[in-house]
Amino acid sequence: MKKEDKISILFVCMGNICRSPTAEGVFRKLVSDAGLEERIIADSAGTHAYHLGEGPDRRGMEAADRRGYSLKGLRSRRVRDSDFDEFDYILVMDDDNLAKMHEVAEDGQGGNVHLFLDFAESSTLTEVPDPYYGGLAGFERVLDLVEEASAGLLAEIKKHL
Repeated sequence: MKKEDKISILFVCMGNICRSPTAEGVFRKLVSDAGLEERIIADSAGTHAYHLGEGPDRRGMEAADRRGYSLKGLRSRRVRDSDFDEFDYILVMDDDNLAKMHEVAEDGQGGNVHLFLDFAESSTLTEVPDPYYGGLAGFERVLDLVEEASAGLLAEIKKHL
């Protein structure tokens, strides 16, 4: 995926059915709204293989739909070794997944792995909380955080285009 004229982003959480597909969907819409689909590529993956091939959690899809984001067609996949070379930014949702990504990275890889909320300007949080075992409010909170971090990420990327 990584090409000279494109910037590629991989969003990562544990199972790739809640936080990372939400981030992918929100960020893709921001990229599309900015007319940059030809310059920026987004994908998502999980550090664990709990939900391979499954679509996003229905609660997350409903919350995203209410805000005008589509998660339709997204399917869970596990992080691949090649992702470290293919993506310019690998953005993880929490410290546990950050540690896991650094653990599986080969020597010389992993320099492009960061916490996603590092791009959220006003948030004092460093992690996007996992909403899986909670109610709808957790998915709304995830969207709040993802929207802010996505806006910050896009602003950062625009500086390099």
